[in-house]
Amino acid sequence: MSPTSTHRPGRTVAGPLDGVRVVELAGIGPGPFAAMLLADLGADVVRVDRPGRAALGGDPARDLTNRNKRSVVVDLKTSEGPATVRALAARADVLLEGYRPGVAERLGVGPEDCMAANSALVYGRMTGWGQDGPLAPLAGHDIGYIATAGALSMIGTSGGPPVFPANLLGDYAGGSLYLTTGVLAALLTARTTGEGQVVDAAIVDGTAHLTSLFWGMLAEGTWRDARGRNLLDGGCPYYAVYGTSDGGWMAVGALEPRFYTVFVTLLGLDADELPDRADPRNWPALRSTFTARFKTATRARWTAVFEGTDACVAPVLTLTEAADHKHLTARGTYTEAHGVTQPAPAPRFSGTPGTLRRPPAVPGAHTFDVARDWDVPDLLKGHR
Repeated sequence: MSPTSTHRPGRTVAGPLDGVRVVELAGIGPGPFAAMLLADLGADVVRVDRPGRAALGGDPARDLTNRNKRSVVVDLKTSEGPATVRALAARADVLLEGYRPGVAERLGVGPEDCMAANSALVYGRMTGWGQDGPLAPLAGHDIGYIATAGALSMIGTSGGPPVFPANLLGDYAGGSLYLTTGVLAALLTARTTGEGQVVDAAIVDGTAHLTSLFWGMLAEGTWRDARGRNLLDGGCPYYAVYGTSDGGWMAVGALEPRFYTVFVTLLGLDADELPDRADPRNWPALRSTFTARFKTATRARWTAVFEGTDACVAPVLTLTEAADHKHLTARGTYTEAHGVTQPAPAPRFSGTPGTLRRPPAVPGAHTFDVARDWDVPDLLKGHR
């Protein structure tokens, strides 16, 4: 783990989005993460929290998806609450919300209301099912979205159940990253034309989009629409995970022939004596051979064997182990900020790198500062 941030020492920078103002209507999952990405890159993100406890509970001071943000508390169910949010939107470049379709409109903070006073506003909407379609009004979570989009069916062993990758694939990859890409693209257009627009980011859309490569492979007949039978889904024995003698795991990605030769040689085998790897009928035999070989030593031993080579083999690390890996430490991939170990901002910029400027925003902690900086005195109503 690196004790420093990813920017060069001595440079005081906010990031490439310095000067961009973002209003985030508090929610859970992909919306907060998308807002964190913008905040990490220097945007002034004001999170509009609701009165009371957060939906999922927990200590807000430890919620890293709220780092680099400022927080105000607004009750949208009061007569003055929506007007306060609209006043913030009038001074913002981007607004993000993750309500079910129609909820923002009923609260008086939908696109039409917010863009009436700010025609250049980019209004980002984050949902699982999208703003329209038969499932749009229904509740859901990551696991259901990636199941419906077809991605969950691809993950897991042949004959075994699908394995869900926490909420990384749907919420964050198919959701947050697409919402962020969308609002930044729309912001470029708004800066050029003076006209904002609504960005409808649906997790099912983004997750489906992530599978583009495999739809092409299906069309050419090089991908089977069945879990654990293909080159990149664990079906291939030289792109798979193997257990070690001490219960650890090693990840093998020796796809190219030259890397495969290095892999089997370091594994203590002769490539010329092994079955032809190009024939899937030989894959079970190769998997059995590799499995037996990896079981003869510990993870640490195999790590030492493969480290520093082009075998494309790596130990499967836990989160805490990853933070101490020498490569990630050298790059500052993980850092310690505000007393918490956490991933540093990504990606990296040569001139305006992202920074960790603020700890996670505690609800309402920045009301006076935001009221002053954004010139929204209505935020102070009810505050002493």
